[in-house]
Formats: sequence, structure tokens, C-alpha cells
Amino acid sequence: MLRTLVLTCLFFTSALSFAQSRVSGTVVDGITKEPLIGAYIILKKDPSIGAVTDVDGKFELDLEEGTHELIFKFTGMQNDTVMVELAKGENEVLVIELFSKTLGKVDVVVGKFDQPIEELTFSMQVIKPSIIDNKNTRSIETILDQTPGLNIMDGEPQIRGGSGFTFGVGSKVAVLVDDMPILSGDAGRPEWGFVPVENIEQIEVTKGASSVLSGSSALSGAIHIRTAYPKDKPMTKINVYSGFYSAPADSAAWWGTDYPYIHGVNFLHSRIIKKNTDLVIGGNMNWDHGYIGGPVKGPEVVDTITEEYTNEQMRSSKYRINFNLRQRSTRYKGLQYGINGNFMYHQTNMVLAWLDDSTGIFRAYPGAVLQQIQTIYNVDPFISFSSKIGVKHSLKMRYLFTDNEMSMNQSNQAAVYYADYQFKKEFNFLKEKSFDFIGGVSTQYIDSKANMYGGSTGDSTNYSYNLSGYAEIQKKLLDVLNFSIGARGEYYQLNDTITAWNPIFRAGFNLKLGQATFLRASYGQGYRFPTITERYIRTAVGSFGVYENPDLKPEESWNAEVGVNQGFKIGKYMAQLDVAAFIQQYQNTIEYLFGFWDPSPDFMAGDPLAGFKFLNTGRSQVTGFDVTLNGGGKIGKHFNFVTMVGYNYINPITLEPDLVFAKDYNPFSPTEYSFRNTSQDTLTNVLKYRFKHTFKADLEFSFYGFSMGYTIKYFSKMENLDKAISDFENVTQNTGGTLQPIYFNDFYKEHNTGNFIHDLRISYAIGKKVEHKFAVIGKNILNRTYSLRPLKIEQMRTIVFQYSIKF
Repeated sequence: MLRTLVLTCLFFTSALSFAQSRVSGTVVDGITKEPLIGAYIILKKDPSIGAVTDVDGKFELDLEEGTHELIFKFTGMQNDTVMVELAKGENEVLVIELFSKTLGKVDVVVGKFDQPIEELTFSMQVIKPSIIDNKNTRSIETILDQTPGLNIMDGEPQIRGGSGFTFGVGSKVAVLVDDMPILSGDAGRPEWGFVPVENIEQIEVTKGASSVLSGSSALSGAIHIRTAYPKDKPMTKINVYSGFYSAPADSAAWWGTDYPYIHGVNFLHSRIIKKNTDLVIGGNMNWDHGYIGGPVKGPEVVDTITEEYTNEQMRSSKYRINFNLRQRSTRYKGLQYGINGNFMYHQTNMVLAWLDDSTGIFRAYPGAVLQQIQTIYNVDPFISFSSKIGVKHSLKMRYLFTDNEMSMNQSNQAAVYYADYQFKKEFNFLKEKSFDFIGGVSTQYIDSKANMYGGSTGDSTNYSYNLSGYAEIQKKLLDVLNFSIGARGEYYQLNDTITAWNPIFRAGFNLKLGQATFLRASYGQGYRFPTITERYIRTAVGSFGVYENPDLKPEESWNAEVGVNQGFKIGKYMAQLDVAAFIQQYQNTIEYLFGFWDPSPDFMAGDPLAGFKFLNTGRSQVTGFDVTLNGGGKIGKHFNFVTMVGYNYINPITLEPDLVFAKDYNPFSPTEYSFRNTSQDTLTNVLKYRFKHTFKADLEFSFYGFSMGYTIKYFSKMENLDKAISDFENVTQNTGGTLQPIYFNDFYKEHNTGNFIHDLRISYAIGKKVEHKFAVIGKNILNRTYSLRPLKIEQMRTIVFQYSIKF
């Protein structure tokens, strides 16, 4: 009886299997013919039935006999709908080619929803990896400074004039690598040298308040850096370079007697192991002579406290290695998990001010140099699951540890524990696409230890905690109108006593007016909680002091913009012209103000009289517009060229110029500080440390294996800065030798007229299976002497020779 039952079951199972029809095949890129891993195949009449392509781009889908309509989808590609008619037991084999959604010249998908850039509801600039390699990028901020509307001022990112100058502390621009922040835990400072420049897929710069999906630091924008995973073939790339600093235009200002070297090597290896394991290993080593010499005390200065450093101690070296390891489950289709890591040892220095504004401009001021040995690493486990019906769950975690061993009692440690869960789904009702949804929860805990954060309490240990929930919906109507709306709720706790909670919102639309014409408008809010450094730092660096402000309030902002993106073709040149006008307003604007602040209770002769303090300076506003042109084309069969051009205008002003936001230390007749009386420019209300006009362009031409690239950057004059910097020059000249004089005013008056900076690169590449590339890269080729922030000179001309091999 049992045997009969078993045989009967086997018979019906076999018959059912035989009767079941099947569609199988491969999905490939229509241009490169490479297999598309993770493409979706969905049955239109029942979206719960589908399949996902494997590492070879192959799929199988069992269906009943009859006629079926299948939708093939892949991120950034145009959907393809195929009608199949299956007889009983038939196996139909398909080869599906999918093509890019974009115009063809800018093959770019961006953002959380992986859209073509012209369909976004906000402004974004994209940097592809080719320019990073071609410009011998040793640290990522140098290439970011090429982006229109984004300036990097001594390591600090500014988007559309949303921030001034704060030595990088309390960044108002979120910086994320693979959707996880790389701002230092205590100071909120970008760790630029920690970014793996040798393994970047693309960089996305979002302009305007972006806190809903990018976190609270995105008060004026966000920088998303995406690293690359292996393609279908193994790849190894090694880049070796060596160069030098030229003598400055005024040879009397050069202090060096030895060879001013720049040496380094980058390497990268990526491969797929046994079809389901992705491995990436990369690294960087760099040795830099430096262009700022050691400080020299004046002959009449009697300071015996300030540390002195030799020219040799001003050199730097960096060693970094990173890895990405990802496993795609063969048992559970759509399941991926892995771990990424990055480790760096960096010996460097931080120069706060120059020696003087003439022949000492390329030397450091005594006491204004911090020697630093930085050890930093992160470990990032992750897991994600993509179902056959377009649902994706992901969990990303990070442990980021930073140890800065620094001179002058500036050492600090910080550990960051971060986690983000995200749910993404395309909802369908009545067999039609309804909307895309992203939602998630993220949390971050920071543990900081530093004597300089003791403030008035003397407690060197501080912690902060952040919990946030976010969601965004995107809906497309009639294939011409794209609408998005999102919200985020943020909770903060600093130590045991300070808490804050704030909701923020954003909304926008993009309307397709023509074949390649898109109109967009958006509104977004931002919210930034002050960092541990901004609230609690109290320290002295030579003649300068830094003072705590435990009552510092969070910043809030909103941003509105309207823009037009126009694609066009002239002959074989295809490009996108983007024009956007914007307004940003800030509440409780935090500025780093130089002034004469409260001396410590144990004040002694030689202690600083003046320095910096973080303050809420009231309401401010930035209005402006930017224009970008990105494209590429051909002349004949072998001459290719690529253009990236942009102009940005801003009008940054305070809305409360006479608001009294602080008083100085004089107990008998304290001076009241307002924006107007702390500014050198008392008439226009223009915010400090901003450039009203910037223009940036990069042009690259290639012919067979030869390539030449030219970059130009223009920064208009700095409209305003702290009046106390000039006052401090007068004070230090009348101390009877206690302090070495600081000189700034003459240089500012003579050179604050705007700056054009020119770069040039030439290369030659040979080989196909094994590519050899030889290049010469010159930066600041006209050797201009210029400054972008007070008391800091920028690099003179550098020439670097580069050899790369890729196989």
C-alpha cells in the first residue's frame, strides 16, 4: 500500500514537472555585452512571480503554458518587455539586451533610487573614476575641489557657500563612503586621506540640504563616494609616481636645501572567486617632503614655551590598506553578505598660520604647528537580501576608531559605532507600478577621550548618541512627472544632560518637458547637532587659544531650488547643460569667530589672549545660481574629448547683522560682539570666508593612446573676514617680545583680487590586455602664490611623473 502511494506521488510529480513550461536565458548589457548580475525578471500579470539573474547573468523561470508578458529590469537600464508563448513542457531560451536610460554620453545613475541624473528632483554633480586616475589623486579632496559649487578650504568642504572656515570642525557637508559616514567622531571632520582613491566607482555631490537621506551633517549638501566591486574578469592595477615641488615665484621665500620630493604607489586587485565571492584589495603609500618649512622664532622673542620643529619634522608619510569581501549565496538567491575594512597610519602635521606675509610665507608660525601621528581603521560587516519581486533589505554596520597622537597636549581618541537598516521596495497595485519606497533606521554612538575636551568640568570623556528614522517615496506619473517626498526624525543625546529631537522634511518634482528637457524644483530641510569639539574644546596652540561653548545650539536650515537640465547633440558632441537657482536659510548659524575671549582662571604670561570660539551668530541666507556643462564627443574616428565646466555665484549674507551674540573677557567694560562689529566689511553684511564667484573647468582630449587634460579654477576675492585677525596683528607687534608678531594685512590688501589656477596633464597608454600608461601631471603650472584662507598659503607648482600598469 505504502509502495503504491509513493509510486503514485512520484508519477504525478514527474508528470507535473514535465508539464511545467520554462523560460530561461541570459540578460546582458546591450553595449558591452557583459552579463548583468542581479537583473529582475517579473511576470507582469502577477509581480509576485519572478527571478533574479546570477553571476553569469543567467535566469530560469517556471511558468504554466500559455502567453506571458515578462518585464526585464536592471538599475540604470531601460526596462524591456517581452511576450513569450509557451507550449506544455516547452523551454524557451532568451538573450535579453538592456540599454542605458541616459542620453548615451553620460552613462550615470545616482542617488538612493538609482536614477538617471537628469531625472533627479535636486542638483547633483557626478565625478567618474577616470579623472581621479588621470590627475594622480593622492587624497580625495583635491579632486572634489574640481566640482562646481563645491570648494575645499584647507580640508573643509563648502557647498554653495553654506559654511565658512572652521579648520574642518563641524562639517556642514555629509561625507559618506558606501552610504556610511567618514566624519571623525569627536570633531565631525572629514578624513579625506582615509578614502580609498584607487577603488572608486563614482562620486556624487548633492547640493542643498540633504539631511533626510544623508543624515544630520548634510546641512548644505552631501558627498557620496561609491567604491567598486569586481567585474566579470579579474583586474590588477598598480600606479607608481614621483615628483617634486617647484621653488615658489619669490625664490627668497623658499626654505628648502634638499630635494622637495613627492613619492608614492597605489595598488588594486579585484576578482570574482568561484562565481559567488567578490574580493577587492587595495592600498596606498605616500611620502611627501612638504612645502611648509619649520617655524623660526624672531631674534627678539623671549618665548620659552612654544615647541620648535625642524624642516625634517614637517615631512609626512602615509600607509593605507583596504579590502572588500562579499559573498553571494548560492542556496538563497538574492542573499549577499560580507565585510569591508580600511586601515591607515599617517604621520603628518597641521599648520595653523604662516610665519609672516613676505619671505616667511612658506614657513610656519612658532606654536602654530601640530605634529600628528594618526592611526585610523574601520570594520564594516553587512548583509542584504533582494527578493524576486523587487524587495530589498540591507543592514550595514561600522566600527570606526581614530587615535590622534598630537603635540601640545592635543591628543585625542574617538570610537564610532554605526548601524543602518534600510528597506527598499517597488510597490505595485492593480498590476501597474505605483511608487518606490525607501525607509530605514540608523543609529550612531560616539565615545571620545581627550584632555582638551574637558572644558570647565575637566572631564576628558564625552559621548554622544543619535537615533534616526527616515523614509522617502518616489512616484512617476505618465512617464513624464517624477515626484518625491521624504521625512526624517532625529534624536540626540550628549553626555547625560543634553538632549534634542527634530523632524525634517523634503519634497521635489521633475517634469520632462521634451525629449531631453527636464524641469525640477525641490524644497529640503537640514538639522545639525553641534559636535563634541565645538561645545567642549579648550586649549592653546602657541599664541592662539580655542575656547569652549557648552551652550552652543543646533543649526537648522532649509533650501529651495528650481533648475532645468537640457540634453543636446551638436554633431558627435553630446552633453547636458544644467542651470539652477537656489536659496538657503540658516537658523542659529554656527561660525568659528576669532576674537579676544575669556582667559583661563590660571592664566599666566605667555598664555593666549585671543583665539577661536564656536558661536551661534543668528540667521543667515545664501542665494545664487550655478551652471554646469558636462559632455563628450568625437572628431573623426579617433579623436575624443570630454568636458566638465561649471560656474557658481552666491550672495551669502547675515539676516541679523546687529544681533549681539557674545561679549569679550573685559570685566569692567566688555565689548559686545555682533556680526557687524566683528567684520572687516561693515557695510554689505556678506558672510565671512566666502567667494562670490567660482569657475571650474576640465577639458580632456585623446587621440589613439595620447591624452591631454587641462584644468582651470577661478576663485573671486574673499569678500569678508574677522576683524580680529587684523587686530591681532597690531596686538602681537606691541608685546615687547613676549609674542612673535603676526603679519597678514599687507598680503591681504595686495593679493585679495581673485585667483586663476591652472593644471595640465599629458599621458600616453599602450597595450590592450596589459595596459601601460605614462603620464606627467602639473598642478598650479603658472606657479601662482595665493591663499584661500587667512594665514595659510597654498601649494606652489608641483610636477609628478606617473607610471601605471593595468591587467
